[in-house]
Amino acid sequence: MDEFESSDAPDAAEEAGEAEQADVAGEAPQAEEAEEFEFPSLPSRLFNVFLSPGKVMEAIAQKPAWAGALLVGAFLVALQTALIPWDLVREMMIEAQRQAALEAGREAPVMPEAIMNVLRYATPVIGMIGITLFTFFFAGVYWLIFSFVLGDEGRYRQYLAVGTHALFVPAVIGLALVPVKIMTEDVSMTLNLGNFLLFLPEGYLSNVFRAMDLTGIWSALIIAQGAHAIDPKRSFGSAAVVTLGITLVQALIVAFFAS
Repeated sequence: MDEFESSDAPDAAEEAGEAEQADVAGEAPQAEEAEEFEFPSLPSRLFNVFLSPGKVMEAIAQKPAWAGALLVGAFLVALQTALIPWDLVREMMIEAQRQAALEAGREAPVMPEAIMNVLRYATPVIGMIGITLFTFFFAGVYWLIFSFVLGDEGRYRQYLAVGTHALFVPAVIGLALVPVKIMTEDVSMTLNLGNFLLFLPEGYLSNVFRAMDLTGIWSALIIAQGAHAIDPKRSFGSAAVVTLGITLVQALIVAFFAS
């Protein structure tokens, strides 16, 4: 009897050892996955939007953090406006009013000084609010098109996170252009396709290309990368056709009102 008991003991020990190894083997992939996905910090994400947008989009597709990126982007947009001398902004407003009055066949109204003083400090805030609303709106547009029209997987929050990170490109480049705007005294200057198509006659077509900002095109491509990260079945190329198409439609609408 003792012999049978002693022979069963090694078998039980063996089985226990195998079960422990199986548990360790099962935990190893989970640990590796946890180590592999380390969500990047906000500065890292905003920096790598320029250098490695694919990795950033993959990270925020898994964890759609958007608030910090939106705050930074909106602040930079407001800072652009605040850094431009008020005299240049004021002249641009007065000239825009004068042109509108001439086209309507009436005299240009005189803006009260009190209102101009309010606008001096309100303009950066208005810019910050405007870009925030713009970001929320277009996140909804992309979500509706990709998720409902095209049938992709994805939530509104994911597209909002993608849009807020893509906003960082025009925000940073716009801030870098502020010294150039001050030197040229051209507050409305942008990096647009119209700058390369000077041979085009003035008209609707030239206004379309002026409305197509290079930073906006860059952002559209980043959003396409985000749509691919949200649903890998959607290729980057087909997503880019959609996002660039939306950019073109936006330019067509802006050019229509500018003509």
